[in-house]
Amino acid sequence: MPTVVVMDVSLSMTRPVSIEGSEEYQRKHLAAHGLTMLFEHMATNYKLEFTALVVFSSLWELMVPFTRDYNTLQVVLVTDGCLGIGRGSLRHSLATHNQRSENNRFPLPFPFPSKLYIMCMANLEELQSTDSLECLERLIDLNNGEGQIFTIDGPLCLKNVQSMFGKLIDLAYTPFHAVLKCGHLTADVQVFPRPEPFVVDEEIDPIPKVINTDLEIVGFIDIADISSPPVLSRHLVLPIALNKEGDEVGTGITDDNEDENSANQIAGKIPNFCVLLHGSLKVEGMVAIVQLGPEWHGMLYSQADSKKKSNLMMSLFEPGPEPLPWLGKMAQLGPISDAKENPYGEDDNKSPFPLQPKNKRSYAQNVTVWIKPSGLQTDVQKILRNARKLPEKTQTFYKELNRLRKAALAFGFLDLLKGVADMLERECTLLPDTAHPDAAFQLTHAAQQLKLASTGTSEYAAYDQNITPLHTDFSGSSTDRM
Repeated sequence: MPTVVVMDVSLSMTRPVSIEGSEEYQRKHLAAHGLTMLFEHMATNYKLEFTALVVFSSLWELMVPFTRDYNTLQVVLVTDGCLGIGRGSLRHSLATHNQRSENNRFPLPFPFPSKLYIMCMANLEELQSTDSLECLERLIDLNNGEGQIFTIDGPLCLKNVQSMFGKLIDLAYTPFHAVLKCGHLTADVQVFPRPEPFVVDEEIDPIPKVINTDLEIVGFIDIADISSPPVLSRHLVLPIALNKEGDEVGTGITDDNEDENSANQIAGKIPNFCVLLHGSLKVEGMVAIVQLGPEWHGMLYSQADSKKKSNLMMSLFEPGPEPLPWLGKMAQLGPISDAKENPYGEDDNKSPFPLQPKNKRSYAQNVTVWIKPSGLQTDVQKILRNARKLPEKTQTFYKELNRLRKAALAFGFLDLLKGVADMLERECTLLPDTAHPDAAFQLTHAAQQLKLASTGTSEYAAYDQNITPLHTDFSGSSTDRM
């Protein structure tokens, strides 16, 4: 997740901080020290991370812009917690944020998914002596509660600032290292960006699921069979080279500059299963199914950034035994050698996928869909056309009427039933003198039944209950022959 660092450089950040046995520091010096620590950590462990730096006081200036556009950001606000005085101050802005116009609205909540981390160049006691902590907590709440406030433990000094930024790094910037396994072959890898915990259902299963650090490949499948499946997130899988002592040498990421550091040069000479897997998937046109956790899978595949450059990617499926319905249950997939006959044929000219569902799906049945107003208008006009041809079209009239009734009940569109009932009553009054007497009886009967169904009571609004034609004593009517 890309990071926007917003640093407060207002006058209050120039307040001196006395550190025993050293020169005098200002709070902005402590902030710069902490940010240097954060940026150095990113340079070492998050080489693909994009970061923007913004400084602000009464005005703001973008010091280091992004080189790409992003939908999701991580915002780090560095401040001393002073809220300011008068119009334009944070205290005044929070007090009036609901009264602002659309052209001058408060920036929170951000118009994009984000997390807001506030790094205070002050200790907790200092913030609690005023309403600063409460106002900063309101900033987190306005951002949908996504974020956290960090304060300095103890006196303000370089060591304690490092400790505070270390907590942020541990929470949000710890690289995700894992071991990729396939049989007896293994490789140490970094998954970037770090996979976020996923909650399947907040009511049924509120415990967040996290992927295993052991990523075991359970099989391979053709790209054509897996197609373009729905995924939760996509990640780069980067090889990590380790020396004999087990210390990390490099992530296998090469720079465009000719002067590569020695660590990456060493890493490039060490055989790695991750590189072998990437090349094999690319040449064979296949993906690897990887076990992420209990009943949770993903896929590894080669994705090309350009004609000459490609990367090993991992996409996470939704947790569950059957994340891709056309493949069936993941636990029931097996090697071709276990099948009595080759499911791909002797010449590999067919595929066993997609699997045919045992039950007929709803989209394969004749259902009523009203995506556009024209669809609903067509169904109503069909009923009215048949109504004007009663009693000859009695059977067709009630068939279309019941189809509309079921759809309206399923959608909770009870007002539609009353509206159609009013139309049928109006058609009854417009019948010519030459019309068959049975037509008026059928229209009145159908209108009454629709009005009863529009009340929503279980007695008259049962979904499986159909409106049947009214039996009359008129000879020659269609109802006598049904």
